[in-house]
This record gives sequence, C-alpha cells and structure tokens, in this order.
Amino acid sequence: MTTPTEADSASTSRPWQTLIERVREAGGYTTRAQAEGVTRTVLSALGTHVTGDERVALARALPEEAARVVAAQIPVIRPLTAREFVESVASRIDNSTPATARWDTGTVLTVLADLLPPPVLTDILTQLPPGYALLFGRAELSGPRPPAPRRG
Repeated sequence: MTTPTEADSASTSRPWQTLIERVREAGGYTTRAQAEGVTRTVLSALGTHVTGDERVALARALPEEAARVVAAQIPVIRPLTAREFVESVASRIDNSTPATARWDTGTVLTVLADLLPPPVLTDILTQLPPGYALLFGRAELSGPRPPAPRRG
C-alpha cells in the first residue's frame, strides 16, 4: 500500500517526468538520464539569467523540480548574449561542442516555451538580450526593447 507521502511525491514528480520525456523525445536522447542531465544543465544556466517577477512567473509555470533548479541559481551580474549562453552550457556538459550545446539548449528551451503561458514567455524574452528567442524556438521579438535592468 502506498503511504500519503509516497503518493504525494509520485504526483509531484509526474510533471517533472513528463518534462524530461518531452525533452528526450524532442532532442532524440537515447536515455532518460541523458535528457534529465541536459535539462538540469540548461535550467541551471537559465536560472542565472531570469530575475525578478519574470523568475517568479517562470518558477510558478514549471514543474516543482524544474522550479527548484531555476530558483537555486544566483543571478549573473552581466547577462550573457545568446551565443555566450550556449557556450556556458557547453562548458557545463562533458564532451560538449558548440553544436551539441546549441542542440541541447534549443531542445530544452523549445520544450519549455511550449509549456509556458505566452505572456510569461514574452516577459522572459523581453528581459533577456536579443537572440534568445531563437533558442526558445521562436522568432525574435520585434520593436523597441526596454533597457535591461541595472544589476549590481
């Protein structure tokens, strides 16, 4: 018989398992562990770049485990360009190349974009430097962008 604590834990992990399975399928990863590792790495990197209300909204829209990964990160002082972001992901994954890191980053962020409410995604993309929309599988936002918030 399953105890209430075990049942609660299983039900809260299902959305995380679903996220990992979506990443596995979208990225063509052979194992669930590979997809989970890539997902955690990309979410960790993203967690350093999304701040303020956008970070809160992102965490609320994600499965609990994903929200914890994002929220545990310390925000960067200077946001990385999209290219630098991919390079930072590459540095966190063993045997990664710029091409595989671009694939891993794009896979995870595109899956996230499909899960997030459109206003949350738009707010996140508005906060990030130009070029990130493509990583999320979206066209670049057009029109003037508000200045990036000062940090530090």
